Amino acid sequence: MTEEKIKRINELYHKSKSVGLSEEEKTEQQSLRKEFVASVRANVKSQLDSISIEQEDGTVENLGEKYGGPYRAH
Repeated sequence: MTEEKIKRINELYHKSKSVGLSEEEKTEQQSLRKEFVASVRANVKSQLDSISIEQEDGTVENLGEKYGGPYRAH
């Protein structure tokens, strides 16, 4: 998600609180919010997939390889 899109999300939010949004702006806001949430989910999934745990016997288990799989958006 680019800085410009985040800035636009914030602009639409502030405009919705002050004067309201047109139907076109509401649609744009909803689309941008979905894209933002998908981006956050992908970033969190990536971080979680990179976690490794050292077991008591000294072996290292990568949780992303064990539990991870293709990312599925909800």
